[in-house]
Amino acid sequence: MTAPTGKGRPTPKRSEARGRRTGPVAPPPQTRREAAKRTKETAAAERARIREGAARGDERYLSKRDAGPVRALVRDVVDGRRNVGVILLPLALVLIVANLSDIAVLQSAGLLLWLMAIILMLLDVVVTTIALRRRIREQFPEQGRLGGHVAYGLLRSTVLRRFRLPPPRVSPGKN
Repeated sequence: MTAPTGKGRPTPKRSEARGRRTGPVAPPPQTRREAAKRTKETAAAERARIREGAARGDERYLSKRDAGPVRALVRDVVDGRRNVGVILLPLALVLIVANLSDIAVLQSAGLLLWLMAIILMLLDVVVTTIALRRRIREQFPEQGRLGGHVAYGLLRSTVLRRFRLPPPRVSPGKN
């Protein structure tokens, strides 16, 4: 027996096709500039729709980098714990202000604080890497290489919680 060919459904009647159309059809552009402007506007509207969907955390609108059940697990593991990486940027500003001052004690304290933050960050990277690898292997044993997922999680752990996209689904301490 041969396999069926074609699209697997009947061609719609003209009246059905008309019924699916919404609103009046825009007149064709008169100039190239107008055509480019329309194209730019529709592309901007599409990007805004995708951005809003991703900000809501809707799986359909996530980028390839963020999509999938493994990446969702990585996000939940990272978002479910407090991370040292988020304090590095504000701490860098404190260090700059301390170094701009003429007070030697303040400069030394700022540098010591920065060094301690870097050591804590390295420890946090090790703990996060171990936690991510363990959870991914538990829930997705078929996953071969984990480096990309771990790197994704580590990068996310350095972003301030309020600026993470897609937004966190779990509260710290809940995972």
